[in-house]
Order: sequence, then C-alpha cells, then structure tokens
Amino acid sequence: MSSWPDWIVTAIVVAVSLLASAGLGSPIASLVLRSAKVPEPPKVDISGDDRSPVVQKRDDPAPQVREVLRGGMWIGVLERLGLTAAILAGRFELAAVVVAIKALGRYPEIRENPAVSERFIIGTLASLLVAGACGAAGLAALSALT
Repeated sequence: MSSWPDWIVTAIVVAVSLLASAGLGSPIASLVLRSAKVPEPPKVDISGDDRSPVVQKRDDPAPQVREVLRGGMWIGVLERLGLTAAILAGRFELAAVVVAIKALGRYPEIRENPAVSERFIIGTLASLLVAGACGAAGLAALSALT
C-alpha cells in the first residue's frame, strides 16, 4: 500500500493510462498499416459546398486537392482517449458510442472512396486495441492498488 491518498494514486493511474493510450496508438497503428502494406489514401478533388462536397479521385495535383481521411491523427487520439476513459470508468456502453461516432463520421468518405475502407478498418482496429489495452492495464493497476 502507498502512503499517498487514494485519489492521488487513482489520478496518476488514470493520467498514465490516458497518456499511454494517446501516445502509443498512432505509432502502433502506423506500424500495423505499414506491416499490412495498406496503400496511402488517394488524393481527391473537392467541389461543391461544405455540407455536400463532391469527391472525385484526381491523378494530377491541383490547388483543391486534399487527402481523404484527413484529420485522422487527431480523430484517433480523441477516439483512444474516449475509449480508455470509458473503460477506466467502467462505462463500456460509452465505448460503443465512441466507436459509433467515428464510424458514422467517416462513413461519407468511405462510401465515396472504397479504396480507403481497408485503411480505415485496419487503422481503427489497431487504435482500438491500444486503447483497450491501456484501459485494461489501468483497471488492473487500480484494482491492485485499492
């Protein structure tokens, strides 16, 4: 047993679990994607307005070209933080909500560009496994310390 108050030990374990989840997920997901030899997402040309963009694959670079699945690193960090926090809180139904939000948010891009679906699925599963492992390790540490 520690001479520190329980709330401090709990806060440290939670902080370490969340930091590990956020920090380890991206390198591990990238490693898994490289190992699986999943190609980079295609560049696309965007037209239309923000609410209903028209996405078309583009072979040559142009000023309006952007990557499909943009913002993936930040979305992954937030996803892992949400999932790890839900596990640490024992609210596993919230874990399902986090996964559903990401899937629904990415659905239009995946539907319009089937080539990115493999990358999305593999990257998401790797990221979720890291978050789950960090949450489970945090729960195990909390139960061992209390």
